[in-house]
Parts: sequence; C-alpha cells; structure tokens
Amino acid sequence: MHRRLFLAAFLMGLVPSLINAAPRNVVLFVTDDQSQDMGCYGNSVIKTPNMDRIARDGTLFTHAFCTTASCSASRSVILSGLHNHANGHYGHEHAYHKFNAYTNIVGLPVYLSKAGYRTASCGKYHVAPKSVYAFDEFIGGNSRSPVEMANNCQELIESDSDQPFFLYFCTSDPHRGGGEATELPHEPNRFGNPGPKDKPYPGIEEVVYDPADVIVPGFLPDTPTCRAEIAQYYQSVSRIDQGLGRLIEILTDAGKWDDTLFIYISDHGIAMPGAKTTVYEGGMRSPCLVRNPYDEKRGIVSDAMVSWVDITPTILDFAGILNGQKGTVKPPVLAKLDQPERDTQQNPRVKPGTFHGRSLLPTLEQAHIDGWDVVYASHTFHEIQMYYPMRVVRQRQYKLIWNIAHPLPFPFASDLWAAPTWQAQYKLGPDAPYGAKTVDSYMHRPQFELYDVQADPHEGHNLADDPQYKELLAELIKELKEFETRTNDPWAIKWEYE
Repeated sequence: MHRRLFLAAFLMGLVPSLINAAPRNVVLFVTDDQSQDMGCYGNSVIKTPNMDRIARDGTLFTHAFCTTASCSASRSVILSGLHNHANGHYGHEHAYHKFNAYTNIVGLPVYLSKAGYRTASCGKYHVAPKSVYAFDEFIGGNSRSPVEMANNCQELIESDSDQPFFLYFCTSDPHRGGGEATELPHEPNRFGNPGPKDKPYPGIEEVVYDPADVIVPGFLPDTPTCRAEIAQYYQSVSRIDQGLGRLIEILTDAGKWDDTLFIYISDHGIAMPGAKTTVYEGGMRSPCLVRNPYDEKRGIVSDAMVSWVDITPTILDFAGILNGQKGTVKPPVLAKLDQPERDTQQNPRVKPGTFHGRSLLPTLEQAHIDGWDVVYASHTFHEIQMYYPMRVVRQRQYKLIWNIAHPLPFPFASDLWAAPTWQAQYKLGPDAPYGAKTVDSYMHRPQFELYDVQADPHEGHNLADDPQYKELLAELIKELKEFETRTNDPWAIKWEYE
C-alpha cells in the first residue's frame, strides 16, 4: 500500500517535469489591418470557423489594443515589448519612409534564438534592422495566400529537432491591395481579393459577402460605398481563416499542437479612415486570441485590458526565459547576447531584457483579473510625410488623447485618402457625417480629446472642454505624463516648451 502511494506521489511529481521537458513551441499569427471582426467577437455575418475554434480552445480578450495603428511601428512593438517612442521605430520601414529600431534593441526572435529556439518568419516582415529582428529562417511565399503560407511552414513544423520552434506567421491580408485605391468599390482587389482575371489562391474557397448584410461599425458611415468595401474586407478575412485552419491541421498532424502556444492578433484595426493611423477605438482595438496548451480552463472570455507591449513578455514567459514576477529576461540568456558596437543609432535609455509590457499568462484562465484596467498608446508617424504625434491613456470608462501637433490638419496615408468611403463623404463638404464625427472634426482636432468610451464608444462627443470633467482631465494628463516619464518618451519635453 505504502509502495503504491509512493509510486503515485512520484508520478504526480514527475508530471510537471515531463510537461516542461516537451518542446514549448510558439506560433505568433499576425494579420494586417483586422478589427475584431470574427464570429467569436459577436459578428454574426462573417465566417471565421477556425478563429472561433482558437477562442473556444483558449482565451478571447475583449479589450485588446495595439499601441499604434501603423503597420511597421506596431510590429516593432509586438516584437520588442517596447513602445515605439523608445525602440525608435516611429513609422514605416520600407522605401523612403526609412524608419527602423535602434541597434541596441533586442527583438523577440533574438531572445528565443539565444535560448535555443529555432526561429522562422513567414510572410510580411516590415521591420528593421534585421540584426534586431533576426530570424534563423525566412520562409517565402505569397503573403496574401495563407494556405500556401501554411504549407510552406510544414517542413519547419514536422522537423524531428529537439529544439522548440518559434513561427512568426504574418499575412498581408486584409490590408487593402496596393495601387488599387482609385478603383470603384465594387471592383476586385480592394483588399487584395482575386478578380475574374486573377488566378485564385491555392487551397482557398472564396467566401463572398453581400454588402447589404455586412455590419458597419459606428466609426464609419453607413453608405453603399462603405458597405461594398467592408464586404471585400470580410472576404479577405475568411481567406485568412482558411489559412489558419490549414496551419492548425499541420500542427495537429505533426503532433505539435498540444505543445504549442498559439497567439492570434492583428497589427491594428481595419484599413479605413477612422481606424488605421488613428488612436481612436477603431484603430487601437484589435483581436487577441491566446491558446496555452497547458491551461486547464478553456473558452475563457477575458475583460483584461491588454496591449501589444505584452506580447513579447508573454512568449518569453511561456518559453521559460522571463525572470519570474520581475518581468525581465533571465541572466543566462542576457549573457549570450551579442553586444553591438556603439553607434549613433542606439538609445542609451533602453536596457536589454526589460519591457514596457508584462506576461498575459496569469490572465488566461480568468474572466476578470484585478490590475489590468489601463493601456497606453503612442503614435508618431505612419508614412514619413505624416507627422502627427499622439499619446493616449485609455482606462475602462475614460480615454484621453493628447494631439501634440494639433494645429496641423490630421494627415492621411496615401491609400486611405483615396479610399472610396472617405472620398464619397469628403466631397459632400466639411459638415458631412463620418461615423460619429464630421469630415471637418476628423481632419481638425483639438489639443485634448476626452471620451467616455462606455457611453460614447465611437468617440463623437469630446468632454475635454466641459467644466464638469476638469478634474478628470487633470488626473488623466498627470497619468499620461507619468507614462511618458516611465517609458522615456522624447516627446514628453513638449509639456515644457509648447
């Protein structure tokens, strides 16, 4: 009897070590310009069975936010755990936009590689320099063909290597197609969808939506033009879902699904004026689905307010690289980091191994957890000509936006300016409605915008000048200043001389 009890106790004690001994693989699946448009987020029209599957088997975050609704800048935050005012990646990396991270920043794949992971990037990359965001392997393929992308990752996933893998899987959908913004909304390729002269994407069965059926969010105008654009956006989201399903199938068939942390997010919200490039809810609020294979509770809907600065710490925590509650990288991994030669592209205020975010793992099995009630945003550029720095503190009920360059008209990304939905309203004149705003109020903004986002979720009624909210405004400005000090924001000096 005693021997049986001893054996049972021994085996119970062994289970955690056996679990920890298994390769703790990670997949970070990032889409391009997707809002919380999924069945699991309450959209009854769009078809996303595989996204919904992740939600049922993991945790869905209702209050998940990017820190900047700009592709390159947001990805730099996702891969560094630092706001982009600290990592230096203020805007787009490609072509003449020229932004990149400081050379002494350490990116997520570098930490993982030093800890023994095989790292691979498939699809959209859009960050620089490669020394900061260094992957062992770059897997090629059409980043708008997600089933092909998944198939191209099969060799990595099926490998018998004893090393765990980190797969950074990034689609270019549902980002609106390049060079097509001047087409009429009913024509193909608005969001990269195939038209009659285009070859269909292998493995994809296109799901086509009737514009009359789509759900128009309150920050956009409910017009036929807008509905046509959203219908094509839905089509590309459904295409992503099929690629997601194929990737899950490959992981399952390879026997890796039960040892893989799977995170699904978007870099930011939909590519429409009112969302992308703004710090309004349409731009900041994004999908976040996390499946930890070792959690007992599944299908959790969490109201924790989480941010993309939390992604890197979460993955490092799962990999066993994070130093407990301190939220810093463990010394053995730090010791393996290559020390870059001093140059003018370094930020001496950034210390490798520390982050602005924290691990989400403690939140995954709880619908509500205390202490997760505020997020921050920091946006400076999108394209190089689009200087419009904004800083945000977003609590559960109230949200403060500081438009640092408020005397300037709000700048437009080239594709968003030409978007048919915007142009249709713009041509109606400055008083034309645009969601909860007007064309003029969207383009010309005050220094401070204060919103009750529970009562006014589409941010149409600015409370900043209301005497009733004077004390609240002062409190939020103080909190914003503390955030900027804590994260070494260079734009904090604007409080002193402007």
